[in-house]
Amino acid sequence: MPVIALDHVQLAMPPEREDEACAFYEGVLGIPRASKPSNLAARGGCWFVRDTLKVHLGVELDFRPARKAHPAFLVEDLPSLIRRMTDAGLAVVADEPLEGYDRVYVNDPFGNRIELLELIRAS
Repeated sequence: MPVIALDHVQLAMPPEREDEACAFYEGVLGIPRASKPSNLAARGGCWFVRDTLKVHLGVELDFRPARKAHPAFLVEDLPSLIRRMTDAGLAVVADEPLEGYDRVYVNDPFGNRIELLELIRAS
């Protein structure tokens, strides 16, 4: 049976920093926090979900940020999101062009690389 879809992205985070995760993923990126199942909640971390977009942050005691490996999130109105990120004190980094997209990178509060892409619509 072939792989048919991506269910969620899991990123790592240090212990006891869920408030920072919420401030970034929910507050800046606008992905609502979701309750974790009770049997998993004791592990720490947090989940963010909007429709089929699911981002899970799991606690790693020996945490090291993902500086190269990263999720790439499709966004709407990238310029407004860039302003919101810079207003929040985040460093937004442009990269080489990718045909058909405007894109930037930002690090989450833990140093994990996040790519943000907006499809360029034909005028």
